[in-house]
Amino acid sequence: ELAGVLMIRAYHASRGDAKRVRVLIPDSAHGTNPASCAMAGLTAETIPSDASGGVDLAALKAACSGEAAATVAGLMITNPSTLGLFERNIERIVKIVHDAGGLVYGDGANMNALVGVLKPAELGFDVMHFNLHKTFATPHGGGGPGAGAVGVGAALEDFLVGPVAVRTTEGYSFSVPKRSIGRLKAFHGNFGVLVRAYAYIRTLGADGLRRVAENAVLNANYLRALVESAYPVAYGEGRRSMHEFVSSGELAPGVHTLDVAKRLIDYGYHPPTIYFPLIVKEALMVEPTETETKKTLDAFAEVLLKIAEEAKSDPDLLKNAPHDTPVGRLDETAAARKPVLRYRC
Repeated sequence: ELAGVLMIRAYHASRGDAKRVRVLIPDSAHGTNPASCAMAGLTAETIPSDASGGVDLAALKAACSGEAAATVAGLMITNPSTLGLFERNIERIVKIVHDAGGLVYGDGANMNALVGVLKPAELGFDVMHFNLHKTFATPHGGGGPGAGAVGVGAALEDFLVGPVAVRTTEGYSFSVPKRSIGRLKAFHGNFGVLVRAYAYIRTLGADGLRRVAENAVLNANYLRALVESAYPVAYGEGRRSMHEFVSSGELAPGVHTLDVAKRLIDYGYHPPTIYFPLIVKEALMVEPTETETKKTLDAFAEVLLKIAEEAKSDPDLLKNAPHDTPVGRLDETAAARKPVLRYRC
């Protein structure tokens, strides 16, 4: 992600446009987007969502109009969004930013819904990273080793991280792009992760990758249909979800999403992402992935619905969960504010 933002900055600097420092980011974006902008010396500016959960086109146009247009470096956008919705106005969004002189960064975190179905370049993206840990079966837990492939359009080809491997008449060699932003990682990065992702892609092939996306979307919508009566889906009216959906865990007065997550542990399930995206109150993000079967989805849905019943009949059962673990509910606020980072005898 940082590599892409640095390339955008270098692109504008090479054109004498150093004043282009504003990066527009939807309010549903991953928190890493503004963090990458800050690390690159650029300024993140939030664009609100509209009533349907998409980018507010009026707000985007205002941010790219008049004198403000000359300071737009680009837009970072995740499609499908973190709401699990495909951005239906993506072509209009890209055009607005391009007309203002900015570039468009595609956050590939949710490509699991689109891999093998469309080419990101066809959406107009100038640069995009692909999360190998999410879409291409590589490790992610424990903080890594993380790795992501970065692809660019013609405008940024000369700014790629270098050196890159190129084919020659004699085989392969390393080459540094003309205006490369340089190295970001020593040697060849987390090479083992890259090999694993490559093997996964070659094993599945084009048709297999498309089935991955199709099954991921199918599983998410099937699970959504099973639980939506108890867990209303944010911005879901009249919309089909992609690979994930975001519901509210506010099941009864005084019961919160955190309580639902803790109760899931008692049933043997690792809780899904909660309280993200920030624009959804009491958010509960559910992403079943393509590997789940109908049997496992049915079982998970049954547990979610049972928890919804418990929230109404015995709310304290949820508020005091988990009950069946060696350690009960921890004071997570205290842990964040007063962390103990070393073992004491």
